[in-house]
Amino acid sequence: MIDLLRNLLKIKSISPNDMGCFDVIEKELRKLGFNCERINYLNVENLYATTGNSGKLFCFLGHTDVVPTGPEEKWKYPPFSATIDGDILYGRGTADMKASVAAFIESAKEFINSSSTMNFRLGILLTSNEEGSAKDGFIDQIIEKMIKDNEIIDFCLVGEPTSSKKVADCARIGRRGSLGGHLKIYGEQGHIAYPEKVINPILLSGDLISNLNNKIWDNGNDAFDPTSFQISNISSGTGAHNVVPGELELTFNFRFSPESSEDSLKSEFESVLNEHNLNYDLEWELNGLPYYTKDNFFIEIVSNSVKEVTDYRPELNAKGGTSDGRFVAKMNSEIVELGPVNKSIHQIDEHIKISELWTLKEIYTKILTKINQVS
Repeated sequence: MIDLLRNLLKIKSISPNDMGCFDVIEKELRKLGFNCERINYLNVENLYATTGNSGKLFCFLGHTDVVPTGPEEKWKYPPFSATIDGDILYGRGTADMKASVAAFIESAKEFINSSSTMNFRLGILLTSNEEGSAKDGFIDQIIEKMIKDNEIIDFCLVGEPTSSKKVADCARIGRRGSLGGHLKIYGEQGHIAYPEKVINPILLSGDLISNLNNKIWDNGNDAFDPTSFQISNISSGTGAHNVVPGELELTFNFRFSPESSEDSLKSEFESVLNEHNLNYDLEWELNGLPYYTKDNFFIEIVSNSVKEVTDYRPELNAKGGTSDGRFVAKMNSEIVELGPVNKSIHQIDEHIKISELWTLKEIYTKILTKINQVS
């Protein structure tokens, strides 16, 4: 498993490019008897592998793409060297989420080699563009086609790094939705010494940003944190010190609970804009709706598996960002997200503990065994 992981980590699969990870993975899966299908959309590669002839469909869901490294000179070891230092394995994509992919394959191998019968179908669905924009379609389009073909995932285990302080101490049973937007506020450009002849969009945005920041969009519920509003980028100015710019651009995002909807957030946001009598253009992009696994059957299998391996149960929550689980939710699948510790994800010196990866693999294998027993 560690050799496989290190081979994957040495591949510079910066989103949306797989760059050969699927070649390595498919070779391993075919040895185990998986049927492998490459499904490509535009510049994005996907791999769907299945084994088993009948029964309910259990699917591991993950991705091979990674975020950029940032300044490589700041890393303790080169980010694509897959360096082991004691119990720590360093590299971009270790925690998010090539370690989980390696654990998927190792647990499948262990289960298949130790089981005389398989009473369910086992799938592994991987994409190369989870970290990038999903608007070009990949997992979403694959899921739509699977629904059309009546290929329904009953139980989905997403390998996103959900653990907080130690492996499997947290699992996600839902995620908030993500609604993004791009706002352009128009003013009147002119000489900074003649305020009566200009309209400064930077100054206009001050009260607006304060109101948006202080607004309570909803109170969340027992499973979900309240909806949050954040601004990721603001740009304005001509570059000259004595010119008031004519426009300001602002990029923002809502992470929203089921207590709000896409339409309600759009309406409330635009109401705030109109209260300020702004001249503006506004574009929206829905990145994902909230989802929540209400049925306890698969959740209990995962929780019990964690308990048997680690002697503690995971905290179940709906925190964090979005994941590709939001697309599988269209199938009314039972979805649980469980993966490595997320402390170093997207950071310089991303890493995992090798010992904890073996624990995660044992949990995945236990889950497969329990699914087989009840199927």
